[in-house]
Amino acid sequence: MTGTLDKDNDQEIIDYLQKAVSSPDTFLLQFECDPPVEKRSVIPIGDWALCGTDRSRSSVLRESTFVLILAPADRTYTTTALLQARLYEALRSGAIPVILGGDRIRLPFCEVLDWKRAVISLPKARVTELHFLLRAMSDADLLMFRRQGRVLWERYLSSVQASVDSLLATVRMRLNIPPRPATSTVGVPAFNESYYPPKLEPPAVDTEPEETLGPLEAPYSSPAYRRNYSMGWLHGYELWNDWGEPFALYPQMPWDPFVTSEARFVGSAAGFRPIGAGAGGSGKEFSEALGGDRPREQFTIVILTYEREAVLAAALTRLRGLPYLNKVVVVWNGPSAPAAAASWPESGAPVAVVRAVRNSLNNRFLPYHLIDTEAVLCVDDDAHLRHDEIVFAFRVWREHRDRIVGFPGRYHAWDLNFNNGFLYNSNYSCELSMVLTGAAFVHRYYLWAYWRALPAAVRDYVDELMNCEDIAMNFLVAHITRKPPVKVTSRWTFRCPGCPVTLSADETHFHERHKCIQFFSQVMGYTPLLSTQFRADSVLFKTRIPHDKQKCFKFI
Repeated sequence: MTGTLDKDNDQEIIDYLQKAVSSPDTFLLQFECDPPVEKRSVIPIGDWALCGTDRSRSSVLRESTFVLILAPADRTYTTTALLQARLYEALRSGAIPVILGGDRIRLPFCEVLDWKRAVISLPKARVTELHFLLRAMSDADLLMFRRQGRVLWERYLSSVQASVDSLLATVRMRLNIPPRPATSTVGVPAFNESYYPPKLEPPAVDTEPEETLGPLEAPYSSPAYRRNYSMGWLHGYELWNDWGEPFALYPQMPWDPFVTSEARFVGSAAGFRPIGAGAGGSGKEFSEALGGDRPREQFTIVILTYEREAVLAAALTRLRGLPYLNKVVVVWNGPSAPAAAASWPESGAPVAVVRAVRNSLNNRFLPYHLIDTEAVLCVDDDAHLRHDEIVFAFRVWREHRDRIVGFPGRYHAWDLNFNNGFLYNSNYSCELSMVLTGAAFVHRYYLWAYWRALPAAVRDYVDELMNCEDIAMNFLVAHITRKPPVKVTSRWTFRCPGCPVTLSADETHFHERHKCIQFFSQVMGYTPLLSTQFRADSVLFKTRIPHDKQKCFKFI
């Protein structure tokens, strides 16, 4: 705390704070500016003046856990420009503002922002308790305060544009006017309207498949924009202070509520498909209905490829006969268009090929307008997944819609040699903190959040290294939800034996991923990844059941 105060006011507070300097804890308290400020610059209302330069103050604040801010001595003022400046500097530097006299102070956008989660506010009369209150805070609480302060700063206060947007959003909130829909990315078709690549003859279908996984249906889009007004009423607090944002309207959110179990059977025409018509059942009944507390739905597969037409053709062939598949969106990341003479196999679902403007791994997460479902399965073109694995993962995702649900598990391991942060690790382990998006389900909302909520420096770093977009998505989802991903069981590998060498085969691949974790942590101010020892296997897995019954999945 630095500045100059009218000595006739709050002298008891100053006397106590001067004694606190001699405590075992580290306090930096400066009661006179060095060099002194001009007399005319001292505010006559008993406010504190800013000492030094922005750079000198920032260097101190970056090393601080708390920043003490005193309300002006004149009680007729609920805020001042200098108090707001101190608040902004503290949040920008990641320190926790502690406002003495905060019981009468109004902070920015306090109508919608919950400042109690980012700022410690106390009456001036409790200054003698300040030292004990601050020492009583756990490390986990300090993280929550600092994280929430960073969220509020970046979203609402970090620029003039952010402040203006926040002001307009507050007015909309009062009038219950929903914001404009978030803008989807219009993918440029890889082929013109008069040409589409010829289809290969589809492979023969097994007349007696080993396992029935679900019905093959026409494409069915997820219902969109059904909560334009109720979202603000029911979840306005969360939109401003937790997940989501108040600046854009999304067609669906991972946190949309679901109705009671009775609604699946009584008076609901929302498309529920309970197992066994509500009586339950094992394999046969299970494969005929999705069950659960959500209506029927499908998923979209997004495949990122780079001029590997043979590999892509094999990937599309493997999708034929896959239940619940709505559409396949192929993101062509190469500089040249696909060969017009090439034949593409029939996948059993509509296939849209979009050509990326530039070669970037971030293109995997563009919110393309072609995606009509909440569930999005991101798949590498050389990933080998069985149909039962995909359907099982889809069913698990339906119950964990706000998380990444997929197959390749990885974790961030502490650097034991140098103790300078976390390293990327892919060894077998009994816990994990990441599920790679080369074979994983994510909610459609996170495709927007990747471009709106994730710092641009993270995406730029992905472009610089041509690596780590999957780590970036894990950082984003963990930061928003404070939950780990969900790994589902898998029996098979992901690599194509005859495919060309991939990016991950390069010996520098892991070194770059080490650097990504450390750089992303610096940008976000902490490492949001959370570890889990949980893995999802199917119900009745390894359970002995009567010979006339079937397991939910025979091989999982």
